[in-house]
Amino acid sequence: MKSPAPVDVLVIGLGPAGAAAAAAAAGDGRRVMGVDRREQAGEPVQCAEFVPSLIGLEVADLSASIRQAIEGMVTYVETEAGDHSPDFRGVMISRADFDRDLVKKAEGAGVECRFSSPVRAIAADGAVELASGEIIRPRIIIGADGPRSFVGRTIGRVNDDCVESRQITVPLKKPHNATDIFLSAAFPGGYGWLFPKGEVANLGIGLAPQWKDQLKPLLDTLHRRLVDEGRVGAEVLGLTGGLIPVGGMLKAVGHLGPTAVFLAGDAAGLANPVTGAGISAAVISGTMAGRAARALLSGRENAAADYIEELDDLFGPSLARALKRRQALLDCYARNELPQTDDLRVGWIAYPEYWAA
Repeated sequence: MKSPAPVDVLVIGLGPAGAAAAAAAAGDGRRVMGVDRREQAGEPVQCAEFVPSLIGLEVADLSASIRQAIEGMVTYVETEAGDHSPDFRGVMISRADFDRDLVKKAEGAGVECRFSSPVRAIAADGAVELASGEIIRPRIIIGADGPRSFVGRTIGRVNDDCVESRQITVPLKKPHNATDIFLSAAFPGGYGWLFPKGEVANLGIGLAPQWKDQLKPLLDTLHRRLVDEGRVGAEVLGLTGGLIPVGGMLKAVGHLGPTAVFLAGDAAGLANPVTGAGISAAVISGTMAGRAARALLSGRENAAADYIEELDDLFGPSLARALKRRQALLDCYARNELPQTDDLRVGWIAYPEYWAA
């Protein structure tokens, strides 16, 4: 067993939340380390790759990862014609490039980033054992290790409610500059999407886990529909999928003995329960967690409480609304009823009914 490595902040998970947290925690002569079980940043991609325009406020230069601009959203409710909403602008990115760029920025800030470094165990006193046998005893741990966070589970914070998703990459037959959303009673607890990315598009469906066996047939049906409409090609160029936490925000701080623990991104349950969007929340919360870690190391005893308060101020109202809208739709299925078109509109962000009291 190797000797313990002195580390001020250990970030577990180097996706957008972890890389942003590590960069924000670095400086002041602190030793910050980030570890990730994956072989390289951003891969495999398990994301629809859309980010809203406001993310530019948190990530100064997106140019290396942008694949195309998005000018709005088109929502299809059952078989009705699409409703265009110009207010949902953003960009489609290469998630792999996006993640790699964030890791490079963290390394530029002095962070030691290690890939192919899975965590084997986290002890009750905060000591972290890597699969290599190395033991790290950090003063602070930031858990940014996704919806099934090992760090979160260790401090009793678990995302109990997650959506299962399946996504394919298909050729795009016609240029398109909107994100397309497909709402249907056939998609319980989720929705379908077509997100264009240059000459290809990400086509996917998310469902509540009790219906996950329907993911493939439903996605195949949606794919055939768009092929018949001449919008996409029949060839499947790639396949991915994953979990999206939709149960709302967890208490994002804890302790393991003397070690303070912060959670960020999906590990903190910050993905939107209706849309599943989580990249912006990951970058923003990761940056906040990194700053909170620095503040705590500098002697600000209320840094953890401030972090919780800031998360609640920033994400609390939107997550609460989304949870309410999502639950109303799921209640229909619990009553052995199917949501009607008006119900689906109330449950989706593009419609004014969603934002009503």
